[in-house]
Amino acid sequence: MPEAATTPAPAIVVGGGWAGLAAAVHLTRNKVPVLLLESARQLGGRARSIRFGDGVADNGQHLMIGAYQSLLSLLLELGIDIDKVLRRDPLSLSTFRKGRASLHFHAPRLPAPLHLLAAILLARGPGLRDRLQALRFGRHLKTLRLPADGDISVQALLHSERQTPDMIRRLWEPLCLATLNTPIAEASARIFLRVLRDTFLTMNRHSDLLFSQVELGNLLPVPAAAWLERHGAQVRLGERVTGLKLDRRGNLAVISGHAERAASHIVLATPHVMARRLMSHHRPLKQLCGKLEQLGNEPITTLYLQYPASVCLPQPMIGIEDGLAQWVFDRRVCGQPGLISVVISARGKHDRLDRETLTARIIGELAETFPAWPAPTAQLLVRDKRATFSSRAGVDAVRPGNRTPVEGLWLAGDYTDTGLPATLEGAVRSGVHCATSILESMK
Repeated sequence: MPEAATTPAPAIVVGGGWAGLAAAVHLTRNKVPVLLLESARQLGGRARSIRFGDGVADNGQHLMIGAYQSLLSLLLELGIDIDKVLRRDPLSLSTFRKGRASLHFHAPRLPAPLHLLAAILLARGPGLRDRLQALRFGRHLKTLRLPADGDISVQALLHSERQTPDMIRRLWEPLCLATLNTPIAEASARIFLRVLRDTFLTMNRHSDLLFSQVELGNLLPVPAAAWLERHGAQVRLGERVTGLKLDRRGNLAVISGHAERAASHIVLATPHVMARRLMSHHRPLKQLCGKLEQLGNEPITTLYLQYPASVCLPQPMIGIEDGLAQWVFDRRVCGQPGLISVVISARGKHDRLDRETLTARIIGELAETFPAWPAPTAQLLVRDKRATFSSRAGVDAVRPGNRTPVEGLWLAGDYTDTGLPATLEGAVRSGVHCATSILESMK
């Protein structure tokens, strides 16, 4: 039998990903004692650092934008100098097709949304009709709204907005995959419109691209853990929560190993699959578990290729059209010259390829695009089969809030009803909202 804890923690956060860290920091800042339990030996969840040869890489390539206000605010709260850890560039997207530059989309420093309209009008590559129809869509963004029960696919939305097949293939589909990590024929137009509005309709700087100049572990997880411990919170790694105790008298506890840890509040800041597993044995949570089961999962594949230090991209990120590779990043930005990362979002024909074949195909695509590059000297393929929830049409109707039917039990994670897709910003925003709701319940 588990041993009863003698000193209950007022708030236990299960999971040390970005949502859990955000919740823990916000609670600790407001004088709530926190115990954070993470099953892994490091914090960060699906956005952490991993070993690659004698150095490090990230377990998936992440790109941030200026609209990530919750994330930027959290970094400031932790005393992090944002200018030192993030490189900010105006939005600039360049794609290559069969070794040649195909599209260039650059947002000038004009007030929003004029910068979007100018970027569309002045885009190089698409024809005049393509650009005029995209311009028409851009002008409609402010008024386009879809209810949760009236959602449609991004593909259907673009067809209704008379977007040309060429513009869909070269601009809108890559943006949909990059932001929602869901195939365009299934992806939620409601969420896609939210992303476009947040990025382009408020401030020019919200569409800026933010490239981490440090490994992901040193961007948030390591500074957040240090801050928590300085301010009295407890952070325990390698401690897996295997069950919840929710009795009729309102007592809450988590079961970890042979210990039972009581709490006045429990935050499940785990992936939705794990949250459902922990809650599935409790009758009051059956309906909620049914909703979580409908969220589904989408994969992300990241390939790291080490080239000589002289190898570099013309800009920190480029796109590849009509290949397996979708986006290519130059890790020189974070002090790793010659290290190139290639991202393939969502499901696709690449899933059917073994590691060796997929790696060889991508190396071949890069060689076709940049024929002067030598062969890579090392490679690391990271396949995350459950990288994100599936941002498919209608998913907002089943995304849960932070509060559960059990008093004192909460959810935090990018899958909750933030209105955003599965992003670092969505994770942080959910964690902060969850902590805020806990504080309000304690008044």
